[in-house]
Amino acid sequence: MIPEGNSVDEEVEEVEEPTKTWFLDFEAGRVVDTTDGLQAIQQAVFMALSTARYEQLIFSEEYGSELNSLIGSNPVFIESEIRRMIEEALMPDDRISGVEDLTVEYKGDELLARFTVVSSYGNFDTEQVVK
Repeated sequence: MIPEGNSVDEEVEEVEEPTKTWFLDFEAGRVVDTTDGLQAIQQAVFMALSTARYEQLIFSEEYGSELNSLIGSNPVFIESEIRRMIEEALMPDDRISGVEDLTVEYKGDELLARFTVVSSYGNFDTEQVVK
């Protein structure tokens, strides 16, 4: 005999985790405060894109970017791959839902990618230099 009437009909409520993190002053090379919300996401984007994927044992294989592998590549190849590489670096963060308006500019030996990050705390424009 199977018991009846003891089913649980509770709704599961998703709770958004806080984004509070340490605020890093990259010019001074130190932690200066804490930050939250959009500023925390902006810092997370900078860190994810500036960290080479697979090179630091402290980070998982999902963290970081492979943008440095584009150095010396054909511009046609770069333009076909850069969106994928940026999205792969940022999309593991559940606060980020997309990348829009990507433009690529070459300045000598450098590549400058400008784009808009779409996040749960608002959208913001950013850029990443690949040397």
